[in-house]
Amino acid sequence: MNFPSLALAIFLILPTPQQTVAGIVRNVESRYARAHNLQAKFYERYRSSGQPGQSESGTVYFSKPGRMRWEYESPSTKLFLVDGSNVWLYVPADRTASRAKLKESDDWRTPLALLTGKIRLDRLCGKIELVTSAGSAATQADAPLDPGNVILNCSPHTTASADPNDSSFRQILFEVDPEYHLTRVVVRQPGDTETEFRFGDWRENISVPESMFHFDPPPGVSIVNGEDLARGIR
Repeated sequence: MNFPSLALAIFLILPTPQQTVAGIVRNVESRYARAHNLQAKFYERYRSSGQPGQSESGTVYFSKPGRMRWEYESPSTKLFLVDGSNVWLYVPADRTASRAKLKESDDWRTPLALLTGKIRLDRLCGKIELVTSAGSAATQADAPLDPGNVILNCSPHTTASADPNDSSFRQILFEVDPEYHLTRVVVRQPGDTETEFRFGDWRENISVPESMFHFDPPPGVSIVNGEDLARGIR
């Protein structure tokens, strides 16, 4: 590649003056607004202060309105399902399924409700900024996975008298590729806990049976109430 071509390639992957935060948000929301359902491969990492981190991976499905199906495949098999009203966690090895009413305000996956048509980023975030290498919000851990991507920093809604620990999160990072796919979401919560999602192989408007977003317990599986399910699973 000669120098003019290299310069053009760099120009195309860097945010332009026209690529404002509002423009990026609008394009991300527009991309997912067009999709009735979605499928992606995911990697999830959870870390809590003073505790070793843990990671899992599998396949996730999103469907409007407000439904998700997380099929965990590694290191163990389990199912996390949001059917629009209830949250289910099924662990085949335990022969137990936990059920709780969905509480969107407390749901640790609330940022991902963007993908199910249940929330807009301007409702979730009090402030949205573009993270740059020169910005105070940028650290090595916050660098994009791909140099062609951009990262949006979402801060919670606050007031002068608000306790920051009252928010369900203290920071969310949304990493967006040049085609406005979400490739990574990092949720940082009070108490120094962090959940990171990475996504790949996005597929839109695929054929997904309605039955995939309903849970029918297999014979012999016990159902228990899980009050904390809407806050997440570990």
